Amino acid sequence: MPYWRLFYHLIWATRGREPLIGASLEAEVWRIVKRAGERGGSSVYAVGGIENHVHVVVSIPPSLAVAEAVRRIKGGSSHEINDLIGGFGWQAEYGVVSFAERHLPIVTAYATNQRRHHADQTLRPILEQITE
Repeated sequence: MPYWRLFYHLIWATRGREPLIGASLEAEVWRIVKRAGERGGSSVYAVGGIENHVHVVVSIPPSLAVAEAVRRIKGGSSHEINDLIGGFGWQAEYGVVSFAERHLPIVTAYATNQRRHHADQTLRPILEQITE
C-alpha cells in the first residue's frame, strides 16, 4: 500500500437547510455519518455540526476521488438517517478544504465544537463555505 497523508474538511447542509438534526438525534447522526465514511474507504477523525449542516474531517486515500468519497458518505448516511427519522436528505452541494496534518487538531476541534462556534460567532468562513 502506498504512503499517503491527505486531510480534508468537508461540509454540507440538510436538504433545504431544514433544521432536521435535533439535539436529541445529534450523537446518533454523527455516528451514522462516521460509519458511512469508514465504510466508504475514508478515515474519519471528527464529525460535528448543528441542526442544518454537518462538518466531517477525513483522510481520503489517493485511489478514491474526493467527490466519490463525499458521495459515499452522504449517500450511506442519508439512507440510514432517513430510516431513523424519515423525510431526511442532504443537499447536493458540499464544500471541501484540504489542510496540512499539523492542523488536524485545530480542524477536528472546530468540527466537534460547532454549537459553540455558532453561538459565540467564532466561525471560520473558509470552513463554512458550501457553494461559491
